[in-house]
Amino acid sequence: MARKKSHKAPPRAKEPRTNRQIRADKVRLVTEGKGIEVIDIRVALERAEQAGLDLVEVSPDQDPPVCKIIDYGKWKFEQQKKKKEQAKNQHIVSIKEIKMRPKIGDHDYDIKKRNAVSFLEKGDKVKVSLRFRGREITHPELGMQLMNRLAQDASEVSQVEAPAKMEGRQIVMVLAPKAGIKKKPAKPGPDEQKEVASKGTGEKSGPSSE
Repeated sequence: MARKKSHKAPPRAKEPRTNRQIRADKVRLVTEGKGIEVIDIRVALERAEQAGLDLVEVSPDQDPPVCKIIDYGKWKFEQQKKKKEQAKNQHIVSIKEIKMRPKIGDHDYDIKKRNAVSFLEKGDKVKVSLRFRGREITHPELGMQLMNRLAQDASEVSQVEAPAKMEGRQIVMVLAPKAGIKKKPAKPGPDEQKEVASKGTGEKSGPSSE
């Protein structure tokens, strides 16, 4: 009889021991303005009680363990707040794909360029692919010129990560955000919705435009 696979939840981070949970006989107490002192656990607990605060073991692996006298509830709230802020500000880099044709018109080119710049400003990479159809393949230099034009037009916010090169009947190039560029918040515009998030970390899917 086949066993059912059990999906174990990820282990929760251990919370520090506080007050009477601390097992050491002596602790290394960190006191602001006084540095560090090694004292008996009973003395440390008395000080915490007198201050109306908690004795918290912040470094249990040291001998003796390092403790602080703080408001544990407030400290825990601040730690949770920091984690939420870090998660909120974290940007998952993905690779967006822009598709073009060798004989693209100026209006369509401008839309593709704006989308590419918008993606790059948000911290994403952009894969640009230009496909040849029929006899268009006899003039690959026109495609290379178009790729170089886009790389130049987006040079203020990007750098070429993978130079334009032929792959079968298409030319492919990858642009990456330029270091030091301040990322703009992700807020897709009407033109961007025509583009596709192809592959990469934090992959998204959607219809691509040509």
